[in-house]
Amino acid sequence: MRRRLILSIAAVAAVAVVLFAVPLALVVGAKYRGEELLRLQRDTVAATRATDLGAGGDPVELPRTSDRLAVYDLAGRRHAGRGPARADATVRAAVRSGRLTADTHGDRLVVAVPLLQGERVSGALRAQRSDAAAARDMRGAWLGLAALAAVLVGLAVLAAVVLGRALARPLERLADAARRLGDGNFAARAPRAGIAEADAIAAALDGSARRLDDLVARERAFSANASHQLRTPLAGLRLELEAMQLAGETRSELVTALAEVDRLETTIDTLLAVARDAPRATAVTDLAALADAAEARWRGRLAADGRPLRTVVDATQPLAGAAEEVLCEALDVLVANARRHGAGAVTLTVREVGGGLALDVADEGPGLPDDPDAVFARRAGAGHGIGLALARSLVHAEGGRLTVTHPGPRPVLTILLRRARPDTAHVAEAASADDVASAPEATAGLERV
Repeated sequence: MRRRLILSIAAVAAVAVVLFAVPLALVVGAKYRGEELLRLQRDTVAATRATDLGAGGDPVELPRTSDRLAVYDLAGRRHAGRGPARADATVRAAVRSGRLTADTHGDRLVVAVPLLQGERVSGALRAQRSDAAAARDMRGAWLGLAALAAVLVGLAVLAAVVLGRALARPLERLADAARRLGDGNFAARAPRAGIAEADAIAAALDGSARRLDDLVARERAFSANASHQLRTPLAGLRLELEAMQLAGETRSELVTALAEVDRLETTIDTLLAVARDAPRATAVTDLAALADAAEARWRGRLAADGRPLRTVVDATQPLAGAAEEVLCEALDVLVANARRHGAGAVTLTVREVGGGLALDVADEGPGLPDDPDAVFARRAGAGHGIGLALARSLVHAEGGRLTVTHPGPRPVLTILLRRARPDTAHVAEAASADDVASAPEATAGLERV
């Protein structure tokens, strides 16, 4: 804004100076030329007093001067001096009218004054002078005008810089307060600048901060109460299932139910963590390992439906700047959605896109409705519930995006994430190398296509 303001004021000042200076320069130039022509007229009139075009054949004597003088008779013949051999239009006009005549020819000033004998016109005295003196004075005046114009434009730019700083500083402080508010510091307050418009924005921002603080406080209280209400029945269910297991119950359904209870408790913990905490700048997730873990969890269930699950990694160092547990929940939602509403093989693809990373979940089903974004709405039609809306919220909470990149057939849903920062990625790579060295058998059985 500051740069645009300076350029705008400088441009307006320059245009105003040009619109004022150019006509003034033309007027000044005409003034200097007119003064020089007036001086030539005066000198020529004075020279006629010493010039006599009489009869008798006496030579015409002209006064000594730096101008080019010439004497012409009524027939237009030159009798003496330097000038055209025949009278030009200026001389003819002076002889015909009996009055002084002046004209300009390029860079020459020409004056013709009638010569009187008795009370009758007997000829004319023609004088010619260069307008170099007038041009020199005119150039000096133009240089002065140009210097004045430069000073005025410079003062305008200086005023624009001062004004730009005065206007931009309150906006910069407002932007800083908005950034702190966006980072979750609801105690941030925007300073006042004494500018009515900026102070109105600051007051609105402070009001938004207070309302957001109240809203987040209520949501956190609700989350804490909801977590307590959910954990209690889950703990009771776990006790019942473990009691059945201790009593000698060995059915596979019991083991599956205990695993689902564990997964539900993990989901509750993840959702509460997302609700309470802002995205961590140091969080790093290896998307290749995340896809492998999801394949291990879902391969059996999809195989029971006669559907294969494949993993494709097409990226070097696929380290995303997001929390692993959050991405795990979102990925499980997408795989569950593909299992329930899709068909055929399910493919997890990790790839590079632009300066970030993408995690695709694709199946061979008929595709999504006409409006793909409708699947992310809560209680959407076509059998979709809140799962995809929850997955999008989780991904957005980590600074990523969840979108439909191909609605179908063979639909593809994509999680777009930023890469991890180099310092955190280095730590993540070291930790991953330690894990592989200590337990190489953990990843030996995972298929990569």
